[in-house]
Amino acid sequence: MLKYLWMVIQDLFLAVTYVTWMHAVLGRLFGRQGRRIHGIGLGVGTLAAIALAVAKYTTNKIISSHWNHYIYAVLLALTLGFLALQLIFGRRERGRFHAGAAALCAVGSALSATLIFYSLPSVLLYPFSFNTMGNGYFSTYYGVRLAGWLLGLVLLLIYARRMARCALEIQPFKLVTLALHAGTVSFGVYCFGRFFVPWINRAKWLGWSVKYSDEAYGWIGDLMMFVSTYSMLFIWIAAALAGILAVILFLQNTQVKDPYDNPAQLRKLRARNRGRRRTAGMVFALVALFVAILTFVKAYDTRVVELSAPETYTVEGDSILIPMEAVNDGHLHRFEYRTEKNVDVRWIVVKKPGSASYGVGLDACEVCGNAGYFERNGQVICKRCDVVMNINTIGFKGGCNPIPLAYEVKNGNLVFRLEDIQAGEKEFR
Repeated sequence: MLKYLWMVIQDLFLAVTYVTWMHAVLGRLFGRQGRRIHGIGLGVGTLAAIALAVAKYTTNKIISSHWNHYIYAVLLALTLGFLALQLIFGRRERGRFHAGAAALCAVGSALSATLIFYSLPSVLLYPFSFNTMGNGYFSTYYGVRLAGWLLGLVLLLIYARRMARCALEIQPFKLVTLALHAGTVSFGVYCFGRFFVPWINRAKWLGWSVKYSDEAYGWIGDLMMFVSTYSMLFIWIAAALAGILAVILFLQNTQVKDPYDNPAQLRKLRARNRGRRRTAGMVFALVALFVAILTFVKAYDTRVVELSAPETYTVEGDSILIPMEAVNDGHLHRFEYRTEKNVDVRWIVVKKPGSASYGVGLDACEVCGNAGYFERNGQVICKRCDVVMNINTIGFKGGCNPIPLAYEVKNGNLVFRLEDIQAGEKEFR
């Protein structure tokens, strides 16, 4: 659940923030016409994103890095075009709608549409990539992950509505345009840096060498590496700008500054201010929540789990003996054997609940490789995909289950043949 919560927010926060500001700015500049043109752009971008997601899902193809190269080029061009047109034709609120205004609205809506087209398809495809341990769509595994995905979308939708109202009510109008300009410049830098990543080893038309070096790429290489390494910085910039706008709106409405003629008008103005403060508080709270999700929650979800230390056993001839009393507590026990080729083969043993049998398998699976399994709150969990194993199915082949390992019960011991242990060597090379 947590994984898809933070992934949805991380993938869409920038697009949602800038698209919301764009809608507010075009609406305040050109009223209904500006909002209508931008709304058309959002509709086109959303439909195109859905079509791309369907195409990727039905054809089971991953768009190559060349696709991202073109998208970043288009985003960069639209960003520069919007900034130039806004400086020329977007200086006055509720200005006259003329050819320049139409061009500004068209470029702004195209920029928003491209942002949605770029950001949304991967998010739409998440529900079709949930690892459900083969239990299908009507299972707890799927439901938990779907809940995290839906929660992220709902939070972003609430944030967009509150942020739009905040941007429409804040005064003066120039503050919103400044935030949009700062965010757009920041995003332009990101697009410029990312533009070179897909073709960095194919850019022969620039006379660059195939291998990276400071001498060959200069400041463009430095920018590319900075953007790739610190991509989250651009999300923090957008979050900071949104938080600042929320604080400004809140402070602007702590007192009634408009003239009034009677107590009824005063009460109406106070109610208006309370509503604006609630809007500002909601925006700030959601921004703080997103920051917490993308820092603490993400760090918790992606933390590195240390596997427990291997336990001792006895080797007799061509067999390994593990006393049953050492593994009868229902907890996960890990063992390790070093082969003649210096490969450490790991396997796990856990007594099945309410049964005299044991769940035994290599500490690896066919899906996630040799990442291993760990115990959390009495459950056996895959370290790589965080899927909870059904202890009763450990020892059976398939899915994310540990690869089965043969054993026998003799004289109070679990007996493993060295031949079977060594056969698992290929999983741990």
